[in-house]
Amino acid sequence: MNYRHGFHAGNFADVLKHVVLTRILLHLTAKETPFRVIDTHAGSGRYDLGSEEALRTHEWKDGVARIDRSPLAPAVEALLAPYRHALAGARALYGPDAYPGSPWLCRHVMRPDDRLIAAELHPPTYRKLVDSLGRDRRCKALAIDGWTALRANVPPKERRGLVLIDPPFEAKDEFEVLAAQFIAAHRKWPTGIYALWYPVKERRGVESLMNAVDDAGIGRLLRLEIDVDRPEAAGGLGATGLLVVNPPWRLAEEARTLLPALVERLAQGPRPRYLCESIRADG
Repeated sequence: MNYRHGFHAGNFADVLKHVVLTRILLHLTAKETPFRVIDTHAGSGRYDLGSEEALRTHEWKDGVARIDRSPLAPAVEALLAPYRHALAGARALYGPDAYPGSPWLCRHVMRPDDRLIAAELHPPTYRKLVDSLGRDRRCKALAIDGWTALRANVPPKERRGLVLIDPPFEAKDEFEVLAAQFIAAHRKWPTGIYALWYPVKERRGVESLMNAVDDAGIGRLLRLEIDVDRPEAAGGLGATGLLVVNPPWRLAEEARTLLPALVERLAQGPRPRYLCESIRADG
């Protein structure tokens, strides 16, 4: 799978990833002590849904545009509020076609003493990331491989925070690499929160990741997936997931409210599905 993000910004997979990300960040701000976010495959920080890339696929029309269409149930809207607020902030600054990527969302939520490390290896994308983060002293963009950034920055000195791992899945062994790199990082920092994003193109890769994490004895997992039942004729991605390690208290409860509403709103076929599974919650 070639996941050049400019073509896919704001799609249903971004909606799931970014809604859950903002919920985790909000939970991190509940304590006064500072936290650090490590974004291993940061991308450009923000995207233009009016760009040539985005207009070539129009994937955002079946993603964030559907969320914009009308409010959901009040309980769902209460949980979506941080995501909607970040969207509004990006649009106020950069215009109605702006869509914030994960580094921008982190920056939006962070407090004065919180920190972000955002790694991006691709030179043109890295330059956009630097521009997106501006001169914010809380944020550091690194022009290095995401796995190198992960190995070098855990555990952070704050000893609390989040690692977001969102690789491009361009290599055939990406699931195996993701599992190995995450497990190695977890050994160094077992108390950190990790959010591992993955596409669901075929189940073998996903299950290999889950089996590797299970074999490593890692507990306190929350597995979240949505399948929008994209028609086969349309091609492209139809299902996506996040594996959250050491999820904040009540995140599973929030997901049980969010996922049914999101999958109903984002459905492209008659049989959308979602998964919200706590694994060894007390491990």
